[in-house]
Amino acid sequence: MIKDSPNPPETDVETDLETNMENESVSPYTCLNSKKLHDAAIRALDHYLAPPSEKKAKARQRPSTIFVIAPNVDSETLLAHACETLASANVMASELAFDLTGPACNLALGIQQMISLAELSVNRVLDQVDPQG
Repeated sequence: MIKDSPNPPETDVETDLETNMENESVSPYTCLNSKKLHDAAIRALDHYLAPPSEKKAKARQRPSTIFVIAPNVDSETLLAHACETLASANVMASELAFDLTGPACNLALGIQQMISLAELSVNRVLDQVDPQG
């Protein structure tokens, strides 16, 4: 039988695949990048098919230790600092809201309201920690 087109040239990958097939040991790592592709495929399958408990286990990582709170700081001091931080964030969100208009203003006001609610919660806990203060 006569072909209309010649055979395509053989590449190194094709030669390696033929050699592996002759040796009957087919490996997914025959090409330089095939290990990376295999690892990427496993990560993609895990992302979409892994049960939620496995995903949570992988997501649990140690937080960064760049900023660490001294272990001897008492709860009242931490709560007072959190309250002051929330008060500052509340003022910043309020100032930002006054500079914005439309949906962006509403978004900033919503953030300010959430900060206010968190501030109220921290103040309530502070009152329970030190009822005389």
